[in-house]
Amino acid sequence: MAAKSEAQEKSGAESKAKSKAKVPAAKAKAKAEAKPKKAPAKPRASKAKANVEAAADPKPMKEQVGEPGLRGREVDESRGPILERGDLFFFYRPDVDESTPRGLVDVRRFHMVLRPEGGDGLRLITVGRKTLPEAVEEGRSHWAFVDRTFDAPDALREALAGSTYETETMGERTLPEARPAGEGAYALVRHGRSTILAYALAAPEEPGEVQRAFHIDREGRFAVAVKNPEAGSPEGLGLEEDRRVEFPEELQDRFGGRRWSPVDPPSFLDHEGAELVLIGGRESAEDLGVDLELDPEPRDEHDAEVFSELHLDRSDRTLRPLFEGDWS
Repeated sequence: MAAKSEAQEKSGAESKAKSKAKVPAAKAKAKAEAKPKKAPAKPRASKAKANVEAAADPKPMKEQVGEPGLRGREVDESRGPILERGDLFFFYRPDVDESTPRGLVDVRRFHMVLRPEGGDGLRLITVGRKTLPEAVEEGRSHWAFVDRTFDAPDALREALAGSTYETETMGERTLPEARPAGEGAYALVRHGRSTILAYALAAPEEPGEVQRAFHIDREGRFAVAVKNPEAGSPEGLGLEEDRRVEFPEELQDRFGGRRWSPVDPPSFLDHEGAELVLIGGRESAEDLGVDLELDPEPRDEHDAEVFSELHLDRSDRTLRPLFEGDWS
């Protein structure tokens, strides 16, 4: 099904909970008869619909992923292989009214936050399947999208906060705040005709149960590509039409008519609604031929940046998953 942003999810939670009024049968029939008849559609083979919010796990479709490489296009090597460095954070949001999650089944959303070096901007990326891809998942794709972008940490903190709302059928309901699952450093690297996102954790020092559930390792990497918004998507897949990105001309031209492009330049990620694919496998595990310098110092609750820089509150719900790897 088409995915919605955190903002839409929070602001529209109450209206979604209300039951929809049925259209009277006579009115529906008159409306149907008033529509011009269309030629019969050709039968199509059925495809499994990707339900990102429910973390459905369909087999990857080749027409979805295509080739994330540049195929036949010259690669600009002038900027070197490392396109961007910065700070990285992982968050998960428990499901509605779920105060004590114990696994992925109790998780509503999984997020990755990138803060590029030398700037104040933050990118909130929502990851489908609620897990990162692994090197053993040869060619398996994980859909993702740039949910929100922010100019200041306080705006991100507000987006990750919890909320309560009233419904007609179930009374007051609570959407819990997002909880940190890891922080560290990342590098976005050009590798052949692809881009690789590599990261290393500063907290927790050793991955625990929470990190293993989301496939967050002490160090990890995966290929990442951005989707051409003009290529369209199969019905029911990807973002709703009004949420899809419109890239500026200089970025749109880089697709050259292809469905996918490497995330080069990284400014693709500065646009809300940009749809991504994260891919594990052999390519992401290869030697990148460059020192990434991803060796962040271990952090504790006194110097963790989710508290000192992003201004999250210190509590059992934020400390336990981040430092002990325990669900809370």
